[in-house]
Amino acid sequence: MKHIEKLAAIRQLMAQKNIDAYIIPSSDPHISEYLPEHYQCIKWTSGFTGSAGTLVITQNFAGLWTDSRYFVQATAQLAGSGFELVKLKVQHAPEYITWISEQFPNGGSVAFDGNLASLLVANTVKSMLLPLSFEVNGHADLLGPIWEGRPSLPINPAYLLGEDITGKNTATKIAEVRVEMKKQRCNTHLISSLDDLAWFLNVRGTDVNCNPVVLGFVLVTETDVNFYIADGKLGAESINALKGFGVTVKPYDTVYADIKALQATDKILVDPKRTCFAIYDSIPTEVAITEALNPSTLLKAVKNEVELNHTRQAMINDGVAMTKFFKWVEENVASGELSEISIAEKLQGFRAEQPGFKDISFDTIAGYKDHGALPHYKAEPDSNYQLEPKGLLLVDSGGQYLTGTTDITRVISLGEMTQEEKEDYTYVLRGTIDGSRAIYTKGTRGYQIDAITRQPLLASKRNYGHGTGHGVGFFLNVHEGPHVFNGTATDIPILTGMITSIEPGLYREGKHGIRIENLVAARDLVSNQFGDFMDFETLTVCYIDTALVDKTLLHTEHIDWLNNYNQWVYELVSPKLTADEAAWLRQKCQAI
Repeated sequence: MKHIEKLAAIRQLMAQKNIDAYIIPSSDPHISEYLPEHYQCIKWTSGFTGSAGTLVITQNFAGLWTDSRYFVQATAQLAGSGFELVKLKVQHAPEYITWISEQFPNGGSVAFDGNLASLLVANTVKSMLLPLSFEVNGHADLLGPIWEGRPSLPINPAYLLGEDITGKNTATKIAEVRVEMKKQRCNTHLISSLDDLAWFLNVRGTDVNCNPVVLGFVLVTETDVNFYIADGKLGAESINALKGFGVTVKPYDTVYADIKALQATDKILVDPKRTCFAIYDSIPTEVAITEALNPSTLLKAVKNEVELNHTRQAMINDGVAMTKFFKWVEENVASGELSEISIAEKLQGFRAEQPGFKDISFDTIAGYKDHGALPHYKAEPDSNYQLEPKGLLLVDSGGQYLTGTTDITRVISLGEMTQEEKEDYTYVLRGTIDGSRAIYTKGTRGYQIDAITRQPLLASKRNYGHGTGHGVGFFLNVHEGPHVFNGTATDIPILTGMITSIEPGLYREGKHGIRIENLVAARDLVSNQFGDFMDFETLTVCYIDTALVDKTLLHTEHIDWLNNYNQWVYELVSPKLTADEAAWLRQKCQAI
């Protein structure tokens, strides 16, 4: 069935059910960013493969609302689908709701599938449209009846991690969450989000590409912990181990019945951003509900020393893979046989040779020339550039290791570099260095780090349209909350042990893109009469190419940082290389 035919079938069901506007979010019952194939509804409906967007369908219009990261991609993928791109003015803003209200000035009927919408999204739709005489139906699945051959939910096995890897056993984490539940005066807590669940129970799986998570729910009370997971995914040994921590394993679908069976004496804590509307709507009306951040989300973001030590080692191994990769690219680009797709595959191969490698942490972004100007570009057969010994190559990639998650972006020149490319590269590098060198006081928020990192670009009248950084998990999701380094007033302080990316960029459409990304860990620096000061420990271990640097645009502190960083990289990585590889890296790490 073509996308235009799917759209017609949806509209036919809408007419039968008297639905004026139908909303399809990019999500699943666990409010995941990356989705199992069963829940890739926007891709199936419209052809758009980006990880952020919302479809809205009426009888007269069908649109995809998404942000600037996906404008070029969406324009190409929506061609002939019947859907049009609607460019968001503000990233993640629910601008489609305002649009719906304007299309139906006298009100109408709006519907969505509550399994795909978070409580936050559902409440936003209702709060904005109900006062305008709209009817809102949060239990309308219009895709299930027409989706022939829909992929089944994954049945891949799950496994447990030992305390030697995680630094905390499950019993300790249960106790920590119960302390936070008590502070909220709640005796029950539902965990729907897969990375929270994975951290909480020290369980991992392969149910979602690039994310080592398993589909499930957890219901925590003052005395019990129920883990809802599909039969057969956990072995007897793992079930018994969980039982030893006070965790009962139950069938995945029975969570709804247990939620409906809650008593009037129960007080449940749910996270509105990480709980789907369908399961929330199953809570009996007599049960008191507290909406707040999952306790596990903040606990998970603060890495313990065992996790940090493992991550440091994973970063060295990842740096070995990156070094081998860039040496290989440099030595083979003149052959004319390298392409964006083939180099991504080769990089994954180098990572697979490293200890503890499990998977890549996201689809590799290998953007050559003007493709580098697309921040979330993924090469497809019809867009796949062949590499030549000229122009810029941007590679944003990462690995999932048993001992940590990596995310790194580097840009190299393949030859014939221009002064404009050098200047753009150098200003981005200054941003990365300034963010990495930042000294700040306890209580600092991410938007303050964003401002520091962005300043060299702004001063040169340049800028980038995405945030400066995101949290990163420990052998978990490469995008991890609740903290973020961007311009929004996110009221989450930077806490000791948080791992975050610092990744300023610059994108010239039709020409080139530049992004230089390292991961950093927040750490305590010093306390004195002026306050408690913190700084960042740089974790990423991979040389930063100096061939594109215009030294006249750097200050002494930038030059010193760059030289010291590259020397540090050489000392950590070279012992794991062959003599030939080490000699190549030494040349790349020479001081400027």
